[in-house]
Amino acid sequence: MILRVERLNKSFGGLMAVHNVSFSIQRGERCAIIGPNGAGKSTLFNLLTGHLHPDRGRVYFQEEEITGLPPHRICRKRISRSFQRVNIFPMLSVFENIQVALFAVQRKSKMIFSPARKMARQETERLLENIGLQGQREVISGTLSHGDQKRLELGIALAGDPLLLLLDEPTQGMSPDETAATMALIDRITREREITLLFVEHDIGTVFALAEVIRVLHLGALIAEGKPDEIRANDEVQRIYLGERK
Repeated sequence: MILRVERLNKSFGGLMAVHNVSFSIQRGERCAIIGPNGAGKSTLFNLLTGHLHPDRGRVYFQEEEITGLPPHRICRKRISRSFQRVNIFPMLSVFENIQVALFAVQRKSKMIFSPARKMARQETERLLENIGLQGQREVISGTLSHGDQKRLELGIALAGDPLLLLLDEPTQGMSPDETAATMALIDRITREREITLLFVEHDIGTVFALAEVIRVLHLGALIAEGKPDEIRANDEVQRIYLGERK
């Protein structure tokens, strides 16, 4: 197993955002977290990646406890993530965004604007080819379409050569065509690189098409987990999340 979460809790004032959440993810697994708005999905991601500290509970990555470590230390253990809102450098080119991410991983961030800009060129080119943006390498990233900005953010996450990739709403705001293309890209890259995938997504069709295991959060608690067919057939999930009744 690559990730293990034990009785994770986080509250904000009187609101219990994550309540006694426990699960484990096997290496190479493709796992989705679903749930209504306010279910605690993004809070859970922030706890796993060090952006929030849990009130109680523990997180283990490859059997090493990472609970409460700062984000940069968790990233260096080869855990990468994306965010709901696009997290790129909008005034830099597409090429420079990827290059900066590689410098950060290689701890050369102080050299970004020196002759070291020539460094990591091959790695940057390779990543741009992987995410299908090699033809837009000199474009200022803030002028890209929303879908291409999300692709670029995926490339930034991949710069850390992750073993575990967490994607928070990777298709948010995309058209159906952009959604299909983005999820096909994620599917291809994670398979080729043998990356374990944990993602939050509201598009249920996308979730059922890509995930091998689905976990459902409601009011901060994990109420169901299983294969897509098991989640489809779960009465509580249909009532609370899917809004259907048998």
